Amino acid sequence: MRIAVLGTGGIGGYFGGRLAMAGHDVTFLARGAHLEAIREHGLVVTSVAGDFTVQPAQATDDIGSIGPVDVVLLAVKTWQLPPVLAALPTLVGPDTAVVTTQNGVEAPDQVAAAVGRAAVLPGIAKLFVHIEAPGRITHVGGPGSLVVDEWSATPGVPSERVTRLRQALVDSGAASPAPEDIWAELWSKMLFVVPFGSLGAALDATIGELRTQPPRRALLEDAMREVEALARARGIRLPDRVVAGTMAFVDDQPADGTTTLQRDLLEGRPSELDAWTGAVVRLASGSDVDVPLHRLLLEVLTARHPGSVIG
Repeated sequence: MRIAVLGTGGIGGYFGGRLAMAGHDVTFLARGAHLEAIREHGLVVTSVAGDFTVQPAQATDDIGSIGPVDVVLLAVKTWQLPPVLAALPTLVGPDTAVVTTQNGVEAPDQVAAAVGRAAVLPGIAKLFVHIEAPGRITHVGGPGSLVVDEWSATPGVPSERVTRLRQALVDSGAASPAPEDIWAELWSKMLFVVPFGSLGAALDATIGELRTQPPRRALLEDAMREVEALARARGIRLPDRVVAGTMAFVDDQPADGTTTLQRDLLEGRPSELDAWTGAVVRLASGSDVDVPLHRLLLEVLTARHPGSVIG
């Protein structure tokens, strides 16, 4: 397949790198020192699932130079979406699949407004991965999976393009399990990353510190229940014991894990606070659901890191 990876950060670098190593025609969008390092030394991925280097790697900072592709792996952060969405139609042909990987639940609609709902495959990346240095990606744990499906999928009957993409991911050494309900999966991930990210940032705590200290663990569970209540109010069919299941997942993750939201806020970089905690507060206000813990976290983090909040 011909694949464009828009955003060669942790997620785009990891999955795009594996697909390139498997023989697919992958072009990476990157900028600055990261782009130069990829061009000079290849894309270097250090992973608990096996290290590899894509060399030579096709990399550019010009979306317009890529042309129509089979798959767009949209891996930029939410605050980076507007300029990318403006150029996205140049990559999209009649059968192109645009895979959204953004945390939160608003990106699929934003992408659909640019290229049409039929092109969008909502996706969920599950792994702990980050840029270690220019041209270098580090994958430290998590399932290493990319879940994708059609917007309005028939349960158990994947489309041809979804089947092809899932198989390509599996053949590359990643995982791509079929979801029962892609929207329930998206909200389930939001229920994990938003409380973990905002609490981790507010308390400067790793996942291990959040789960092992009883007061912090209770706050984490309370924040998850707020997201659960919001999702159910919006008609999302979450599993019956979604909070308990998510806490079991938390207990199984590397103790030193943190989220990109936490790292970006604490290091003064632009962050996705508006698309994470802000989205919970924003959607709750229109759904007759109270989310006091998320309102508090949003206020505290916005006041503490005003230059990092993009939205």
